[in-house]
Amino acid sequence: MALVSKDIDSAFDGAGAKPGLEIWCVENLRLVPLPTSLHGRFYSGSAYIVLNTVLLKNGSPLHEIHYWLGKDANEVESALASDKALELDAALGSCTVQYREVQGQETEKFLSYFKPCIIPSEGVYLSQLGQLDSNTYKVSLLKCKGDHVVSVKEVPFSRSSLNHNDVFILDTASKIFLFSGCNSSIQERAKALEVVQYVKENKHGGKCEVATIEDGKFVGDSDVGEFWSFFGGYAPIPRDIAFDVQKECDTSPVQLSWITTQGKLCPKASNSLNKEMLDSNKCYMLDGGAEIFVWMGRNTSLTERKMSISVIEDFLRNQGRSTATHLTFLTEGLETSLFRSFFESWPQVEPNLYEEGRGKVAAIFKKQGYEVKELPDAEDCQPYINCQGKLKVWRVDGDELILVPAQEQIKLFSGDCYVVQYTYAGDGRDENLFYAWLGRASALEDRADAITHMTAIADSTKGDPVLARVMQDKEPLQLLLIFQTVIILKGGLSKRYRTFIAENGILDETYEEGKPALFRVQGTSPSSMQAIQVDQVSSSLNSSYCYILQTGRSTLTWMGNLSSTIDHDLLDRMLELINPTWQPISVREGSEPDIFWEALGGKTEYPREQEIKQHIEDPHLFAFMFADGDFKVKEIYNFTQDDLTTEDVLLLDCHEEIYVWIGCHANVKSKQQALMFGLNFLENAQLVGGLSIETPIYVVTEGKEPLFFTRFFEWDSSKANMLGNSFERKLAILKGKKPILDIPIISSRKASCRETTPDNSRSNSVSSNGRGSSLSNTSSVSGSKSKSANNHLFSGPTPIARMLFPGSPDGSAGSPQAEAKSPPDANLMQVDSSITTANTLTYPYSRLIVGSSDPATDIDVTRREAYLSDEEFLEKFGMMRKAFYQFAKWRQNKLKLSLQLF
Repeated sequence: MALVSKDIDSAFDGAGAKPGLEIWCVENLRLVPLPTSLHGRFYSGSAYIVLNTVLLKNGSPLHEIHYWLGKDANEVESALASDKALELDAALGSCTVQYREVQGQETEKFLSYFKPCIIPSEGVYLSQLGQLDSNTYKVSLLKCKGDHVVSVKEVPFSRSSLNHNDVFILDTASKIFLFSGCNSSIQERAKALEVVQYVKENKHGGKCEVATIEDGKFVGDSDVGEFWSFFGGYAPIPRDIAFDVQKECDTSPVQLSWITTQGKLCPKASNSLNKEMLDSNKCYMLDGGAEIFVWMGRNTSLTERKMSISVIEDFLRNQGRSTATHLTFLTEGLETSLFRSFFESWPQVEPNLYEEGRGKVAAIFKKQGYEVKELPDAEDCQPYINCQGKLKVWRVDGDELILVPAQEQIKLFSGDCYVVQYTYAGDGRDENLFYAWLGRASALEDRADAITHMTAIADSTKGDPVLARVMQDKEPLQLLLIFQTVIILKGGLSKRYRTFIAENGILDETYEEGKPALFRVQGTSPSSMQAIQVDQVSSSLNSSYCYILQTGRSTLTWMGNLSSTIDHDLLDRMLELINPTWQPISVREGSEPDIFWEALGGKTEYPREQEIKQHIEDPHLFAFMFADGDFKVKEIYNFTQDDLTTEDVLLLDCHEEIYVWIGCHANVKSKQQALMFGLNFLENAQLVGGLSIETPIYVVTEGKEPLFFTRFFEWDSSKANMLGNSFERKLAILKGKKPILDIPIISSRKASCRETTPDNSRSNSVSSNGRGSSLSNTSSVSGSKSKSANNHLFSGPTPIARMLFPGSPDGSAGSPQAEAKSPPDANLMQVDSSITTANTLTYPYSRLIVGSSDPATDIDVTRREAYLSDEEFLEKFGMMRKAFYQFAKWRQNKLKLSLQLF
């Protein structure tokens, strides 16, 4: 869209040049900028424009525009606000998303700008009006809704306004009362306490009493009696009427309509939507029920866009649609993930269609004297933990773990899976970090066993260690810095891998010294370098890298024309590590001898262009919402550490990796289950930016967050180990009590032994980079085998194993049959006689499994198997109860997991 200066209001000069909020109010049909001191104060009779500017990690600004309409604002000023929002978009290069905000129905994104809340005042904003004083304090009743951002609405000061589902604040001259409906959540009550603090500071100067009232509590408490006295005395609150109208919008079909230049809506008949239905020269309305989008093609004019918005607002009024219907305006190329989710296919486009427009706007800002940051030169590659710790690596071979000798730890085979334990010095104690590294050609069953072994070892160590699932070629920077050097070789040593290639007649490419091989060398520094064996063909070359070619008779090094001096240094170092006896022939791209191309099977085309660095994404935080055995995710905007609520399971999407964070009071007790949540998120990642299913997944627990997680927050370590639920914590702070600190333990299934590893010894091993002393000889640990179960934690046809480990060469699911190979480790064995003899409650298997549609509620969820009858126990486990409890704890957990009892 062409940018015409005469179409842009002069009030927007310089808008968006600096990060932060800018707000304008419509006053007497003109825009008046609001001083920062008035941000967050809205009047119900006025209309406002709010611009939020964020400087992204890639150096470019992100602009989002909201126009807010008070419930008493007149139609003329409301229409002017929507028009001015489009003008502001044009002034910013037509690269914003715009939202209509209606008082009382604001989006969570809008509310997140004004934490803890906004409480609109009656009347209209007048820029020349001074502060009004009053000798009488108006008693008010506020209703609070929301668990991460809170929507506050003043309701009539009447008993009939109260209900059992919400949280209410009664604000009087001398005291603030918080009334919690019996059906409200702890998170909602905690957020309402933030509103109480806000009211106390802004309306009472920080000097007033605070009382908390629980729904149904009315005897023997003076605060309760005082609260009800404002309503004429206590009387029961009537039971809430069931409301299902919320689902009305969800059942209506999605409708796409073209908005003609004459202002008419022309529905496009189609059973499914795809991007090709959108024309860059037109505007469209997508009616998604609770959400309505106006999509504006990049070739449409400002006049067409203003007309389209007017048409949609008339449509909403004529249809009698709820004021809760959200209205979002999108320019082509800036579609939100929610908008894209309505379409069956949406091609990935390199961001950003409007970099040119943003560049022009940045140039204008610079010319006007505003500071505009440029794109950062290099990726942040610093380590966030001590990388001089102790490394221990096991290779997975079915139920066995084979300890890898220290001198061989840097060599990983793509047909195998490995468990990595890294111990490093933390804050006054050793910390453990575990990885399950899954080779790209490894068997599905080995991948499943790697996860099981990793969680079992982690459960036997102290301190709630961090767990991570990593796929080959998707290693996070932190893992590479821990290893410092990694050599990934073709083939594998595991029995399952060898069985697979034998049964399918596949050539065994397992690397052996002296055999011909081609390695790509890459990395960022000597403390993070890799050599990856690739197919020995010329198409594997790339001008951006260096390579080592072993022909069997000689060794050649190849340096691409686009490689750097750092790459050349890494090439020399890696050559010495792979085989220090080699005397290489150095080759530059373009001057290769015939022997070089002959070893690669002849010269063919290969990539010669400069590799473009991946777009640096800013992190996003999501909350899991559980219902009926399944879950959805909801984004938390403008997040802070305070959004890590102890009752929740949250997911931090950093694009390069994701973190599943488990609060101490969350109803998730298994880190393996948390890994499942992360994988389910990745499977549906098209809704949140198209993440790969192979993206690394970390699982961290509250109070044990590593620095490479906390770096995404302004972290206050004193908040990390507070005692109590979120409401109790905030209430203690509100009343000026010193918070009690505690070290949380997320799992009740931890063994009480010392910190141990499967070879029953404390780890003193290191990588071959010279850190610490070497390991003992290779050892192994036998594990249990259990019958494959086709059950899974989430609804849908995907088995657990397939969700955890995509891309297996055999493509089959399943786990081994149960059998005991050796006596369990004494340190890990736990025979629970109290369960086998004292338990009198029994339930059918269907009521005990995780995610049951009719779960038993009066059980210890860490011992689900204890409530099976003897007959059903024998049927499901294939053994007597006594034999089961003689297994090591981690082997018990593996059996229980396969049966959805863990």
